[in-house]
Amino acid sequence: MVERKRSPKTSRLRELLATRTLAIPGAFNALVAMQIERAGYEIAYVSGAAISACRGMPDIGLLTLSDMASEAGRIARSVSIPTIVDADTGYGGPLSIAEAVWAFEESDLAGMQIEDQETAKKCGHLSGKSLVPVEEMTAKIKAAVHAKRDPDFVIIARTDARSVEGLEAAVQRGATYAEAGADALFPEALESAEEFQTFAREIKERGVAVPLIANMTEFGKTPLLSVAEFERLGYRGVLFPVTGLRTALQSVEGLLAELKLSGSQQAWLRRMMTRRELYSLLRYTDPGEHRGGGAYEHRNEGVDRE
Repeated sequence: MVERKRSPKTSRLRELLATRTLAIPGAFNALVAMQIERAGYEIAYVSGAAISACRGMPDIGLLTLSDMASEAGRIARSVSIPTIVDADTGYGGPLSIAEAVWAFEESDLAGMQIEDQETAKKCGHLSGKSLVPVEEMTAKIKAAVHAKRDPDFVIIARTDARSVEGLEAAVQRGATYAEAGADALFPEALESAEEFQTFAREIKERGVAVPLIANMTEFGKTPLLSVAEFERLGYRGVLFPVTGLRTALQSVEGLLAELKLSGSQQAWLRRMMTRRELYSLLRYTDPGEHRGGGAYEHRNEGVDRE
């Protein structure tokens, strides 16, 4: 495979994960990704669960590679910060994994996450999950690494073993996945700060020196820990994959109830982004800045303040 030029986004993602611990919010569309960048975050994440939910589907592996490359690409191209995409179980075997790497590289993603569940997957915080054999997952990781055209494109290996085979199995799988070439490890659904600490310590004791990613999703098996706590526990990235979506949905539900009751949105105006604020976020008055993301000045002259 011909190596293409390294992307500044992939290089930046590697640099960030190697140097400090960061909160990584989930973007469920391009506009939210633009808000994430504008708020000063340095990495964004595209959750399969969030994108599935936005299509009215549960997180059970129904999204295709084409679905995710299209949606995640739209999100990644809207900002200048690196974006990680959730590739679920990789859309099939090693050949499918290779195709996913090519598709996501072409879609301006900086890295992708694959997990060791069976293809008929479940949300990582639900019971009844099934794992693929270690050998099958390592073959996928090796295929992903071999397929990279950009050597800095980041492959994150997620293991769901804690809920199925126990914490020690999760550690062993993680070490094996790193040996197969994974650039970062993501232990899913650990159940305490002590388990995160144990995972990090035992991975290190096995000679594994890759960044660790934690999933700080709500209402699951993992207690709510702060980014600072995860930093002390040895983690470099802290995902908040569906936090923004849950908050937005709850807000919309409240608005709809009020609108049905009173027939007016008046009481909700203070909770809304104004017309001026939305146009500023969209770079409405400077369409030349609209494509490609990046930092931008707020040019609001002539924009309605509503």
